[in-house]
Amino acid sequence: MSQMKVGIIRIGETNEDLVNRVQENLTTSLPQTTAAQIAEALPLPQQAYDEEREQYHSNTILNIIRTEAEKIKSFDAILGIVDVDIFARPLSFVFGQAENPGKAALISLWRLNPEFYGKKANMELFVERSTKEAVHEIGHTLGLQHCSNPFCVMYFSNSIFETDRKQSLFCNKCYLKIENSQATKDEDVEQPS
Repeated sequence: MSQMKVGIIRIGETNEDLVNRVQENLTTSLPQTTAAQIAEALPLPQQAYDEEREQYHSNTILNIIRTEAEKIKSFDAILGIVDVDIFARPLSFVFGQAENPGKAALISLWRLNPEFYGKKANMELFVERSTKEAVHEIGHTLGLQHCSNPFCVMYFSNSIFETDRKQSLFCNKCYLKIENSQATKDEDVEQPS
């Protein structure tokens, strides 16, 4: 995997310690990646709120991240982190969403928190889940689809149990797809004669 720069932007009120830990973990899970937080948090867009569902529409928030990504050219991808319940039709909820391929990605901490499931607070588990979903969504920005390997980070998590089962790393098959995709892009760049 070639060098990648990921910008992290907080949207609304988020757990700063958790965001810092996810930032650190991204460089472990994604070799040759640097991650930096964008200083200004964005306000939670009220137009994304669906009163009937009492959730936020992820596409609306992703569009705001996409706009930020167009303004900030120094990052290969922008990961938005929000702590509200999000959904994307036809699903009842999502842990995250991303452009595939593209620059904008989003994760929600809401359903990754053990306390959401009536469990005791567990910061390590919360960070682990958040890192997995962050890597998963960044994988989509690199053009990866969902993987059939239940231990690969690109496996689609329909429940928290599936998030807990998978690892925070790409399986060999997905990693090779990224490598091959980047090699093709490098070949497409015209070399000076």
